[in-house]
Amino acid sequence: MKSIAPQRIVGYITISFLVLALLFFLINYFSPNLAISLLITIPLFTGIAFSAVNYLISLFIYAKIKPIYKSIHNFKPGIKESQESQDDIFSQVNREVAEWMKGKTMEIQQLRQLEKYRREFLGNVSHELKTPVFNIQGYILTLLEGGIDDPEINMLYLERTERSIDRMISIIEDLEAISKLESGELELNITKFNIYQMVEEAFDLQEVRADKRRIKLKFGKSADKNIFVKGDKPRIFQVISNLIVNSINYGIDGGQTTISFYDMDNLVLVEVRDNGVGISERDLPRVFERFYRADKSRSREQGGTGLGLAIVKHIIEAHKQTINVNSTPGKGTSFTFTLEKA
Repeated sequence: MKSIAPQRIVGYITISFLVLALLFFLINYFSPNLAISLLITIPLFTGIAFSAVNYLISLFIYAKIKPIYKSIHNFKPGIKESQESQDDIFSQVNREVAEWMKGKTMEIQQLRQLEKYRREFLGNVSHELKTPVFNIQGYILTLLEGGIDDPEINMLYLERTERSIDRMISIIEDLEAISKLESGELELNITKFNIYQMVEEAFDLQEVRADKRRIKLKFGKSADKNIFVKGDKPRIFQVISNLIVNSINYGIDGGQTTISFYDMDNLVLVEVRDNGVGISERDLPRVFERFYRADKSRSREQGGTGLGLAIVKHIIEAHKQTINVNSTPGKGTSFTFTLEKA
């Protein structure tokens, strides 16, 4: 429908009134009975005038409103537009505008959340890298100022420098891994393997770390030694190792970490449970966020990049599975995730 200018609408109305007035005059002028003629023509021409004016004004408003309505409603190409009555256009536009505003409000809120998340992430990356960089700078300056000739200092500071460099490398590698997982660039190599044997290997690698805090690594009572699953073996090993290290870091001296398996038809539920300090209800929803640390002071002491649980979550989701966490402060934490049964 083409847009009609207001001046043209006024012209149409004027012409209509002139035509009606001329007809009214001619009919009543040549009528033999003027009273009866007036009784008939006045209501008739009033109705005609009202209908004509109403139609023209509605046509004008409808022509102006319809493009806005189309833009908001976003009609799909190839689908014939419904023939709404002109009387309902205002209610339809009102409803569509309300829905459009609601959608835009949600988009703005999401953009604000993403912007906040981006700022926090950049701040966290800067903070995590700043500590080892400043440490390296301090060690090197000390060596350059004469410490290199002191046998009690040179090797000590070089070893500390190496540890700081290793920490930076770990952060960068973890960031790269998360980036690939989120972008879908990291392809999974799905194979069949024994999950029990994998956990045994992870226990062996973390035995020294656990012994330092007298934490016992063990299987649940009903753990099946011949349970096979499908997945990317190196990535699942990374998941289990990260969860074991996390349980040791947040465990209590003399505590224990228990891994159990549960048969769920076509899935296997893996549980990693500890009896450590636990996580507060406020921190639970954020434990899988990058660089988020529920106990910041203890996390610094234990080391780590702060990206372990974020990587765990991305790996499990890349396998089209889920991971959950339950915890009670002072009683311990339980991480559970599913894998496809082989």
